[in-house]
Amino acid sequence: MYQPVIGLEVHVQLDTKSKCFCGCSIKFGQSPNSQTCPVCLGFPGSLPVLNEAALKLSLKAALALDCEVSKFIKFDRKNYFYPDLPKNFQISQYDLPLSHNGALFIDSESGRKKIRIRRVHLEEDAGKLVHPEKGKMSMVDFNRSGTPLLEIVSEPDIDSAEEAYDYLLRLKAILEYLEVSDCNMEEGSLRCDANVSLKSAGGALGDKVELKNMNSFKGVKQALEYEIKRQAELLDKKKKITQETRLWDAVKNVTVSMRSKEEAHDYRYFPEPDLVPFILDEDYIKKIRESLPELPQARAERFAREYNIPRYDAAVLTADKYLADYFEQCVQLYDKTKIVSNWIMTELLAHLNKRNIDIRYLELKPKSFVSILEMMDEGSISGKLAKEILPEALESKKEPRDIVKEKGLVQVTDTKEIETIVERVIKENPKAAGDYYQGKTSAFTFLVGQIMRVSRGKANPKVANKILKEQLERRGNA
Repeated sequence: MYQPVIGLEVHVQLDTKSKCFCGCSIKFGQSPNSQTCPVCLGFPGSLPVLNEAALKLSLKAALALDCEVSKFIKFDRKNYFYPDLPKNFQISQYDLPLSHNGALFIDSESGRKKIRIRRVHLEEDAGKLVHPEKGKMSMVDFNRSGTPLLEIVSEPDIDSAEEAYDYLLRLKAILEYLEVSDCNMEEGSLRCDANVSLKSAGGALGDKVELKNMNSFKGVKQALEYEIKRQAELLDKKKKITQETRLWDAVKNVTVSMRSKEEAHDYRYFPEPDLVPFILDEDYIKKIRESLPELPQARAERFAREYNIPRYDAAVLTADKYLADYFEQCVQLYDKTKIVSNWIMTELLAHLNKRNIDIRYLELKPKSFVSILEMMDEGSISGKLAKEILPEALESKKEPRDIVKEKGLVQVTDTKEIETIVERVIKENPKAAGDYYQGKTSAFTFLVGQIMRVSRGKANPKVANKILKEQLERRGNA
């Protein structure tokens, strides 16, 4: 048996309007190389100027992760050659980073577990290589070059792919609550590299392998699971693990060798000569600390306490800032908090996942969502109809009440009309009625289902159950 030892390096694009060391826009999706200038293209004589908004957002994240913030920080040049790096170096931080010694807590098999954060620092991004499907050339888009990045490096405290997945989910939630990044992995706003090695039963730690090219949290989990298995098989065969960087191939579900792993000295770090060191005073740090919002764990505890819902519900609802916001907006309009929680966690999330819709882009407003619950309370629709109306409201973008009116779905509560339907169902299903008299409870359920079928789901279930029972008992005593 081998024990996985995993550390994660997460790169987060900060939600600023301009780049880290120049005034170019970082708006996504613009024409290639349209958002560049002499500074981010590395022209001779151009000088960088630190974006204060990027510094403030970095500090918010560092403080939320309980890091020790350095009072004296500097930037360094990380030297390497690559086609998408126009300066042939990246402005980053090496020996005097913004912060260090933080922590993030996850749930493990043995309970709550602390994952130490080694450092959180600020740096700039490189450009992007574009490889056309046809042709033997590659193109470079420098729009992303110079974009402010927050690098969050964990200690190798993670023991499994599942723990890595949980860590990333919790980290993403914190960053979204802080509003330091949109964390959109499809647009490259959040990227993750993983370092993994295996420790043998005797305690010897194997060589470390770096994993790259994972564009989703699920991809990180799958890549780690594959790599752990690959290394274990090599060790079982007494083969050496090569210290290298490997890419995750999401199509073939394998990791493939990319290059030998670089060490810090390979980058020839030295202080950035065009940026002076920065001193952060206590008042500056204090103001940013005081601006921190309520974070996921604190919000979950408040939800459980204030709305009287189970801790599990509170944890699910607060794992996503926008989902938590939606829930709170709903309960302000409809005070049956457990019902709101149930419907959001089961029905709404199921439909959003099926349609691959992010809750932040949901067009069904809380008032419209709550109207479905109100119609059930009013007796206008049944729970079955409500579950049919919700997806239609999501698809058509129509108001739920309008859908009910247009389709004539208003629930039948008229006892005479329901009595007529019940009489018809009993008459058409004599065998089921006979089974009921013999004590078969499933027969009663069958008959209720037939009533709902004949009424096209409109019969009020409570009224239908009551009338069916009365008519069966009356007939049985006759």
